Amino acid sequence: MYFVATGKQPFADCAHDEFLVLNICNGNRPEVNMSEAPKCYIDLMKQCWNSNPDNRPNAIEIYESIELFVDSCDSGVFSEIKKERQHYEIEKQIEEAEEYRKLHLTSLDENKRLVTHPQAIYTSRLLNPFTKSIPKYDNVDNNTVEIIDFTK
Repeated sequence: MYFVATGKQPFADCAHDEFLVLNICNGNRPEVNMSEAPKCYIDLMKQCWNSNPDNRPNAIEIYESIELFVDSCDSGVFSEIKKERQHYEIEKQIEEAEEYRKLHLTSLDENKRLVTHPQAIYTSRLLNPFTKSIPKYDNVDNNTVEIIDFTK
């Protein structure tokens, strides 16, 4: 969701190592410019980042939210009279984000050329090297976070 909102990879400027794992466990999230995407989309993305999995939306809720975003921009789905205030607000947010994107297309092209950190890895891999040196740590809520190696 972050890449869709910003056109950039998350954490591209740092090594993808045990320190990044700990930072994420402690609540560190990629920064998002509120002008880059509709507020409703950014809010949904941040809900997905919640440190408590029980507070994250499930796949159906994500689908329904995105469907609402799309429907809000589709004039064929709702007549102007029937559009609810929420649909107008979502449509406005999407239009503003699209205007921002158009104004900043050249800078987005430059961002794509930015060099990522040499230890930033965007392919799936086992976390085993990271989990060996991290038996357990405290997160932001002072709950103990234990990282378990499921490869054993």
